[in-house]
Amino acid sequence: MSATTEGFGIDIGGTGIKGARVDLTTGELLSERNRMPTPSPSTAEAVAEVVAKIVNDNGYTGEVGITFPAVIQNGVAHTAANVDKSWVDADVRKIMSKQLPGGAEIINDADAAGIAEVRFGAGKDQRGTVLLLTFGTGIGSALFTDGHLVPNTEFGHIELDGKDAEKYAAASVKDEEDLSYKHWAKRVSKYLRTLEKGLWPDLIIAGGGVSKKAEKWIPHLECRTPVVPAKLLNNAGIVGAALAAYENRGE
Repeated sequence: MSATTEGFGIDIGGTGIKGARVDLTTGELLSERNRMPTPSPSTAEAVAEVVAKIVNDNGYTGEVGITFPAVIQNGVAHTAANVDKSWVDADVRKIMSKQLPGGAEIINDADAAGIAEVRFGAGKDQRGTVLLLTFGTGIGSALFTDGHLVPNTEFGHIELDGKDAEKYAAASVKDEEDLSYKHWAKRVSKYLRTLEKGLWPDLIIAGGGVSKKAEKWIPHLECRTPVVPAKLLNNAGIVGAALAAYENRGE
């Protein structure tokens, strides 16, 4: 990597937007993580203004990597999870770049977290097929083969018992139905075994806020693949977005 080792990442979520400067050689944050509430309604103009404020408050003028909770192809959102539906088919890269002096690179939020974990975290130096799953309001996914990302996998939406898997095994379902960690782990196990039938991963990384309490549920999982908790936790999206922006520069 060249002498330019600093980037900036923004992680857009359904309830909060956070950002920070990132050391691209270590994955560590170089500034405090700034967080602002996601506007309601989370329209393009309102979200872009918050993103610009976080970046400008940090005095950053380079290209910014931005996660977005959607299928992203060439900077365009084709879905909208936990943000206003007006984002569907919107050119997120163009909308954000208008507000940012150095432009923007847009990436799916789970893909960004996966990039960070594979480069700096639980998946570092792991060969073969690595699957990151983020358990939160829904289930995000990121798939890698020998460190290379297969983008926009959306494995949280595979069918399980006649419904989206995330409606059955997301962390939010655990809370809504007041499930014990052990009971919820049985649901997660069923979900993982379903994925294993088609993917045969070498490693599964469990992310999302619930990974902070990995010791309460990961030991109860019953599946073929080793499952380990994510290491970067709440910083993964920021770090992965910053890294994606840097590595896609000039393409």
